[in-house]
Amino acid sequence: MIKKLMAQAGITQVDLAQAVGMSRSALGRVLNGGEYPKGFDGAVLRQKIGGYLVKKGLDKDLVVRALEGDQQHSNAADPSFSNMKKAVDMLLRKQALTQETKKHFGIFRDPFAEIDDAEQVFSASPDIRYVRESLYSAVKHGGFMAVIGESGAGKSTLRRDLIERIRKENLPAVVIEPYVLGMEDNDVKGKTLKALSIAEAIISAVSPLTPIRRSSEARFRQLHQVLRDSRKAGNVHVLIIEEAHGLSIPTLKHLKRFYELEDGFKRLLSIVLIGQPELKMKLAEQNFEVREVVQRCEVVTLRPMDDVLPDYLAFKFKRAGKEVSEVISEDGIEALRAALTLTGRGQRAAVSLLYPLAIGNLLMAAMNVAADLKAPKVTADVVKLTQAGGV
Repeated sequence: MIKKLMAQAGITQVDLAQAVGMSRSALGRVLNGGEYPKGFDGAVLRQKIGGYLVKKGLDKDLVVRALEGDQQHSNAADPSFSNMKKAVDMLLRKQALTQETKKHFGIFRDPFAEIDDAEQVFSASPDIRYVRESLYSAVKHGGFMAVIGESGAGKSTLRRDLIERIRKENLPAVVIEPYVLGMEDNDVKGKTLKALSIAEAIISAVSPLTPIRRSSEARFRQLHQVLRDSRKAGNVHVLIIEEAHGLSIPTLKHLKRFYELEDGFKRLLSIVLIGQPELKMKLAEQNFEVREVVQRCEVVTLRPMDDVLPDYLAFKFKRAGKEVSEVISEDGIEALRAALTLTGRGQRAAVSLLYPLAIGNLLMAAMNVAADLKAPKVTADVVKLTQAGGV
């Protein structure tokens, strides 16, 4: 991942080798296979590499993520990172409350079950409120947005919330969602989503009875006319692409042209991309291939719920008809926070996994453990015991 960032920013391996004080071949072994030469401290070397790349203008978060990803990939024998990967895998594993647990806590509905109404969307977090309102504004007034979040951060929930809000507020918006099953960013791993397919999806959604032209020239002209006619009828249009980290660079570049379709001063199409952090790397300012896209696209990130964890839990349990204080103690909440804040050897900063999916999975597992122990609440000790047992 570091090599990919370097290539996007035009930084050569020779430049980096000189900056960190080692030969090009030795640096190549580090970047390609995590093979550190004798006399070099791995953590110190990673700090030097990261510092140089940030100094050259690369985004700090992207550099840190790339360094951690490369280290985790190349140092499978490092127990600290093996444990971290194991912990992440366990936290993303689906958990469910047992019948005994529901009886024990007097709770008859899963507080972390799938949301089926917009009223169930937690919006007390400033980050979530900002993303939610930004998405609606992009649809209503026109915009080009990318929503970035880790797996389980709530991206799909916000997409569903947006569509439900459009419906409830009777906004005359046509929502276009191309199918992304099997989509990858190259045709070796899967199928790339191409501009022609996006054009077909737009025409089918905006004017479903219109026969789609075969040639690319005719289809794009048809697309523009269909959008103009629909706009004159009072509609706005939004293209939403989930799993957008799987978009190829050429398609990302083409999206800029879709966004620039207009009728007079009115843009005809808003665009919302929803994806994991790999999308942020593709949309980095240093990636010259997509610089014109980056200049037009607002990138927003769903951050962990570090500051609103108690409020989030209270909201979820109220939904299930239960006070959170009847389920988990204050020290249990802090233990939950600690359990979802991971560190590995050589890391400069902790990694927070305080996202809805991980929070729900770990707490439900701890509730099952508490029920087995006949403990009245989930305490710090119960959380630690849950961790020790592998969730």
